[in-house]
Amino acid sequence: MDKKRFLFVSIDGLISDIAWQVVKEGHEVKYYIESEIDRDIADGFVPKCSNWQNEVDWADVVVFDDVLGHGTHAKAVRDTGKFVVGGTPYTDKLEDDRAFGQEELRKAGVPIIPYKEFSEFDGAIRFVQENPGKYAIKPSGEAQNIKRLLFVGEEEDGRDVVQVLEAYKRVWADRVKVFQLQRRAIGVEIAVGAFFNGREFLTPINVNFEHKKLFPGNHGPSTGEMGTSMYWSEPNRIFNSTLKKFETRLAEEKYVGYMDLNCIVNNNGIYPLEFTARFGYPTISIQQEGMLTPISEFLYEMARGTNFKIKTRKGFQIGVRIVVPPFPFDDSNTFETSSKDALILFRKPNREGVHIEDVKVVNDQWIVTGSSGVALIVVGIGQTMRQAQAQAYSRIKNIMIPNMYFRDDIGERWYDEDSDKLHNWGFLREL
Repeated sequence: MDKKRFLFVSIDGLISDIAWQVVKEGHEVKYYIESEIDRDIADGFVPKCSNWQNEVDWADVVVFDDVLGHGTHAKAVRDTGKFVVGGTPYTDKLEDDRAFGQEELRKAGVPIIPYKEFSEFDGAIRFVQENPGKYAIKPSGEAQNIKRLLFVGEEEDGRDVVQVLEAYKRVWADRVKVFQLQRRAIGVEIAVGAFFNGREFLTPINVNFEHKKLFPGNHGPSTGEMGTSMYWSEPNRIFNSTLKKFETRLAEEKYVGYMDLNCIVNNNGIYPLEFTARFGYPTISIQQEGMLTPISEFLYEMARGTNFKIKTRKGFQIGVRIVVPPFPFDDSNTFETSSKDALILFRKPNREGVHIEDVKVVNDQWIVTGSSGVALIVVGIGQTMRQAQAQAYSRIKNIMIPNMYFRDDIGERWYDEDSDKLHNWGFLREL
């Protein structure tokens, strides 16, 4: 592909790694980060700009990396005739408003798990007391980005959910304005996603397994993500039963980007949990390692509306997040004293499979920046999940960051039980 101009627009620096990959592929890039505290993320990796609106005419492609209003910007730029990767107000709402997303699934004929939406805690507490059971507490809107607020109940009578709701009422009432109580479904958690070119889904699709808890064995607080295992597939039963039913609606929106649906599946069926109406993080960096099509060419052709087959690797990919304190918590004092400007060192010069998150370069030295404590994504690939695991964790051994931590079991669920169950239930069969 001839040299192109890419403008990346971010709220808090999520798309940094992909912008860096495009730079490495020889294209011109300008990158805007809205959040002042995160603005130096990717310094030294990617050229920056201070006002993205002033650069739209310069760009061949504009890439927006989030929801929370980015869909409105993306639609406005797309309506001028510019090639855009990004959402619309409708697709933003699929993710930002959990109840709306669930109702759209219902309208499309996709069975959903029973839920009830609340705007105050007392009513939710009474509801659980009158309807005992296991529930998940899921904040909506901007509060859903505070991942530790997601709580999944374990008690049959809902006592633990009531206790958490009472605590949230005391501490989080000013931040959590709307939330769901969703009946807990038991089964295998699996996500299916695909890229949309404004007209139709591109293939292959992506089957992925998120590891959201902080500690191995799926223990500890919820995080945005500690790692993901995945593979590419032709459309399967889960995709055709869920996302495929949105193809006409997304075409009406002229949506361009990635659409992912996290689900619980069991021998009774498929139950969608939530949309990701944008690139996933760190998902897109792991997917990039699994693509043979250069990411710059992929973004450009998708934005143009080209119907093409994504060239992907066979086998599996695993991505492991390396984080530092205070992740997954918000504690600026801990970050400043323990992690800000921490050096990222490599025992050997090989950085293959290493992707950046909240990192910048100073005098050729990689250092931790931003505010979240998320530093790197380390990716392994292989014909089997075990081979992908081995490569990822071998690459991690080459990395030294003070106080770094990571999960050492990403992908293990595939062998423990997920693979057998999913194949026995017939959900992974290509159709």
